[in-house]
Amino acid sequence: MNIVAQDGRSSASLWKSLSTILGKDRNITGATGHSTNGFASFFKRKVDDIRADTAAVPPPVITNAATSSLSSFRPVTDTEVRRIIMSSPTKSCSLDPWPTFLLREYVDLLTPYVTSMVNVSLRQGRLPDSQKHAIVSPPGLDTADMANFRPVSNLTFLSKIVERVVAQQLNGYLAEHDLLPRCQSAYRRFHGTETAMLRVLSDALAAADVRQVTLLGLLDMSAAFDCVDQSTLLQRLNRNFGVTGLALQWMTSFLTDRTQQVAYGGTLSKLQRLICGVPQGSVLGPLLFNMYTADISKVVESHGLCRLHQYADDCQVYLSVPATEAVTAVDRLSQCVADLSIWLSSSRLRLNPWKTLVIWLGGKHQVAKVPVDSVSILPTTVSTVESARALGVVLDSQLTMSAQVNSVCRSAYYQLRQLRPVVRSLSADAARTIVQAFISSLLDYCNSLMYGVADGLMQRLQAVQNAAARLVTGTRRRDHITPVLRQLHWLPVRQRVNFKLAVLVFKALHGLAPCYRPSMSVVKNSDRH
Repeated sequence: MNIVAQDGRSSASLWKSLSTILGKDRNITGATGHSTNGFASFFKRKVDDIRADTAAVPPPVITNAATSSLSSFRPVTDTEVRRIIMSSPTKSCSLDPWPTFLLREYVDLLTPYVTSMVNVSLRQGRLPDSQKHAIVSPPGLDTADMANFRPVSNLTFLSKIVERVVAQQLNGYLAEHDLLPRCQSAYRRFHGTETAMLRVLSDALAAADVRQVTLLGLLDMSAAFDCVDQSTLLQRLNRNFGVTGLALQWMTSFLTDRTQQVAYGGTLSKLQRLICGVPQGSVLGPLLFNMYTADISKVVESHGLCRLHQYADDCQVYLSVPATEAVTAVDRLSQCVADLSIWLSSSRLRLNPWKTLVIWLGGKHQVAKVPVDSVSILPTTVSTVESARALGVVLDSQLTMSAQVNSVCRSAYYQLRQLRPVVRSLSADAARTIVQAFISSLLDYCNSLMYGVADGLMQRLQAVQNAAARLVTGTRRRDHITPVLRQLHWLPVRQRVNFKLAVLVFKALHGLAPCYRPSMSVVKNSDRH
């Protein structure tokens, strides 16, 4: 019960704990034969290959476009630092001198010392070397192939506190002067994967309502965070965003002279010194990556009809045309991607054409008229697909959301089968927490995109919720489900969709939504049925 209460806010932590209880965790080191130094070499070789491929490309031309300036970070108070400590995740790193839970337990006693260290770092424009070392854990799905692992940096809790202080002030500066591109939805207030997908789907549905089709390209970058050129990033911070003086000095210290070791199977690799990249797993890394790639939007805008939406390193480039102009749309997308690849190469990043997906979106009859089923993406030709996953949402070519419903149902029923033996041994409250963490989260993720879908699809999602409710309460299949849902205070699936959409509209009307949300078209959903 204590494990459920402790991990209930994190599905990943909860599932890890449950796997241990059920004996489903296993020693993947012994099964795969991977070693820490093998991982370290693999990660380094991957970055070295990309930098070698882009070494001959001329460096980017960075102009002085900044119209505002951030010359220093202001000192913070004990109250601000205490709030950051108490709102931060309780995860600890092996480099921490004390566990995070202990710092939180004695927060009133320790906060003045932490505040002093943070302010000294900001005042000197320097992050100590001890806070720039990372222990890298390589999480992955298929443990047999190293290519499925990505390096995630575990950093000290103190370094993350300093980063959060800097990130809050930097975000405030960027928001005040409207410096980030509107098409970037990652790691920004009021933004998320749902708002990003709403924007793209709204544009596709609006085009379908006027009998147009949308050609969507889902672009993949190889090891994007790890290949960021630090010198180029610092120049862009200075010339494009106006970061100067002590603020730029602190950023330089944060980025340079970083080291890392890979932890795997209870051992550590040799120490590695990093010459490029922003650390994945850090607080500032994603924000700095957004600033590094901000000019991607200008490349896409130069191609007229092409539009862009980003979520960190996930790029969605698309354009809408009548089906009779499909060949022209393919040529425009190919040229746009080619120019994007040139821009990325000059920034020491690489587009991976073999992982790029292309899909036609539109009404059934209009998509059937499209005469083109492949797109030239750099050195390869990519065939269009019937469905594609974007930011965790599976889009189908006819915009019915049937592929997404299939994906949700498949995942939910798998989770229910795994949870059944666990739930029977728990209290009612603990069982409800577990089911909500694994099943309700699946039903609610980006569920505003389900507005207007066919009744048959909605009934399949409702069947998932009904099965989850019966599992929690022990209700028999023949018993009526409505009283059970009321007892659990669970809105039926369609009402959950309507409620989510109402919340998003409320936020848009009150300035609590992304700047691109109010411009979304109100579209009909006739083509979904």
